[in-house]
Amino acid sequence: MKRVFVNGFGSIGSRITSFLKDDPEIQVIGIGKYSPDDKVEIAISKGLDVYVPENKLENFSNYKIAGTINEALDNCDLVIDAAPGGYGYKNKINLYEPKNIPAIYQGGETIEGKESVSDLLFNSRVNYDKAIGKQHVMQGSCNVTGMGRVLEPLRNKFGDKIIRYDVTLVRRWADIEQTEKTIIDTIEMTEKPHHGDDVKTYFGKDAPLFVRAIKVPTRQMHLHIMDIRFKDIAPKPSEIHELFTNEFGVAILWTAKGTKDVRDYAQTMGFNFVDTNMIHIHANMTASIGDTTQLMYSDDQTGIVIPENHMLMQAMLFGRSYKDAFSHTESIFHMKEKKQKLEEHFKK
Repeated sequence: MKRVFVNGFGSIGSRITSFLKDDPEIQVIGIGKYSPDDKVEIAISKGLDVYVPENKLENFSNYKIAGTINEALDNCDLVIDAAPGGYGYKNKINLYEPKNIPAIYQGGETIEGKESVSDLLFNSRVNYDKAIGKQHVMQGSCNVTGMGRVLEPLRNKFGDKIIRYDVTLVRRWADIEQTEKTIIDTIEMTEKPHHGDDVKTYFGKDAPLFVRAIKVPTRQMHLHIMDIRFKDIAPKPSEIHELFTNEFGVAILWTAKGTKDVRDYAQTMGFNFVDTNMIHIHANMTASIGDTTQLMYSDDQTGIVIPENHMLMQAMLFGRSYKDAFSHTESIFHMKEKKQKLEEHFKK
């Protein structure tokens, strides 16, 4: 059994610990907390040991704390860093590297420049094998993960028949549980979004991919509008949908009116949180005209990266083949069942 420490207990950390507790091969030794708030009690109520920075122990005197972050790191085989963006690099330099501990970082970090946490941005659909045996790896953000699940099957099927991908990311403002974040009544344009460059780290620097991004006042997922331009006549929508029939983590929906429809149904499916952990192609919106196919799909924001973290963990900790890792992740997340339920509910 491998020992994993989750450093952070926000949107990502809370989800990861929930699923890892269902993995018989993993012992979650605890979570790291930096602020004494109600999430400390939530973690303790879930049977999790809470570790805090040594210089902040007095701030947590009202809680039953298991020890310091450094003590937790001395007792783990891998850490999943779920700290806010930018703190992952500081944790790498100050905590993980000095102790020679493998670490997984989240999408708020970077693999470019002086504050790079890794030279690999992980997407299980594209570069799983490259993560085997790595010491430090960055998991892509939800939008970057979602684009990988869609772009790689398209590239595998149509190859050089595609001459350009244009993607508009309509991003949610905050996660559902981030009630402290105010939803501002505006459509915010994102100058020089990182998502396209991130995707190109695994898709290829010269990939004909153009990405623009806006942020809208909603908590209900992201929406991607993708225009795929072909050298000749574009495939029929049915050919595009067929490509994703058996694709991991991609559901084909026909009758969802919006992202909230999908989220509301997810609440009834009986799984952890209100996540689907996948991409939802809104098939009624797919259209082909001339050399271009327009594809529209929603992205389960934070939820989509959780099974990806689980796949990445297996590559780094166990050196498993993609096939074996996929099978084990499926046994924990039940992605096939979720896909079937979604497609049945939103069928044509």
